[in-house]
Amino acid sequence: MTEKTLVEQEPKQTRYERYVEEITEDITNTVQEFGVQPILFVGSGLSKRYMDGPSWEELLAYLADKCSAIEKGLGFYKQSLGHPIQIGQEFSKLYQDWAWAAGSNEFPKVMFGDDVNKHSYIKYKIVEFFKDLEPEDITGLNAGYLIEIEALAKIKPHAIITTNYDEMLEKIFPDHERIVGQQILRGQQVCIGELYKIHGCVTDHDSLVFTEDDYDEWQKKKKFLSAKLLTFFNEHPLIFIGYNAGDPNIKAILSDIDEAIPEKGGVIPNVYILQWEPSLKDESWPERDKIILTEGGRSVRVKMIAASDFSWVYDAFAASPALEHVNVKVLRALMARSYDFVRSDIPKMKIEADFKMLNSAVESPTSFAKLFGIANISDFSAAGALHPLSLTEVGKALGYNSWNSANGLIEQISQKKGVNIKKTDNRYHRAEKVNKTVFHKYSEDAIELLRKERDGEEYEVDV
Repeated sequence: MTEKTLVEQEPKQTRYERYVEEITEDITNTVQEFGVQPILFVGSGLSKRYMDGPSWEELLAYLADKCSAIEKGLGFYKQSLGHPIQIGQEFSKLYQDWAWAAGSNEFPKVMFGDDVNKHSYIKYKIVEFFKDLEPEDITGLNAGYLIEIEALAKIKPHAIITTNYDEMLEKIFPDHERIVGQQILRGQQVCIGELYKIHGCVTDHDSLVFTEDDYDEWQKKKKFLSAKLLTFFNEHPLIFIGYNAGDPNIKAILSDIDEAIPEKGGVIPNVYILQWEPSLKDESWPERDKIILTEGGRSVRVKMIAASDFSWVYDAFAASPALEHVNVKVLRALMARSYDFVRSDIPKMKIEADFKMLNSAVESPTSFAKLFGIANISDFSAAGALHPLSLTEVGKALGYNSWNSANGLIEQISQKKGVNIKKTDNRYHRAEKVNKTVFHKYSEDAIELLRKERDGEEYEVDV
């Protein structure tokens, strides 16, 4: 049976299946191009999905019901104050009044000292709420999303940043080290495998960023975080999960990123927003990018992913066979200890350094790896020697800025010759399945084939 016959017998794709295929390829090529793991930005929508956590408004409704000093319904405060942050500020004052009167039995005696922050009372009740809500471990999360949760855990992100208070992410990523609130300001300059809880954590109720006072204080001290975000942006793919595109947290983060972009107007190639769309159909073709208004009247365009099932998106971000057995905790310890050696131990002569040996070791990746007892290995299979290139690398070899134009040439060849080189393993292409994602690699022969199609030369497809 010929290659052409095989292609003709394939079932016709729906529009949404084609969308999933193209987005998956875009993600895998972006991850390959940057050569590092993604950064995850996680909002309350993910906690709602996996453990029935509250939205901001639902949390305010709970707090209003819990405190007898809040005599009017939440609707009154939405009318009179508007923004949830301002409502949180007003509720905090009412909680303080309640704690020192009818609600005194609701709080520990140690919370009635002069040194207790006035916002501590409402935050104490917020922590109680989340601790009652959270399961003990990952098995207690929403069983209907178990496949998604397992796929998420396989991403092995370089770092995670969240505005959530709960400990759900600690259960999904147990090897990541938790960094809470202002601890970020005292963090190392080089790090991996960390979970930044920028709005606090239920482990310390006073760490929560909830009231208007809290947000004002956070704005004054977020410069270090902004600098770290810009470093992440320059070096990693980023994906926002559990946020609405109009979320103020996204706007604030993208405002910082926008200031560092040298060319305005285009889509930021490494920033994605994952949006839940429950009503997607076979013929759906969602938006591929989104314009988001940022601070100061500016706007940015980022890549948009629409999905009702997040598994395929997570699989695409995890589609690196080489990372299957990586232990993030060990990587973090290795990087942190190396940083301490260079920053402190050697300059202060806490250890004796053989600088001649070190100078020789850093001259090549192989000798440098041996310093740590690490042996260099080849690509993840012997076939990798013949197919070492990502589609992004193929595109750049042909003079393009990204993988899209090279992919267009492959489609042109398929239409002309009836052979799609991406559908089988052959001299031009090979595919390895990692989780549910197909990982594509290409050969030098593929570059030559696509060059001939680009330049209008005669050629045959010899698979």
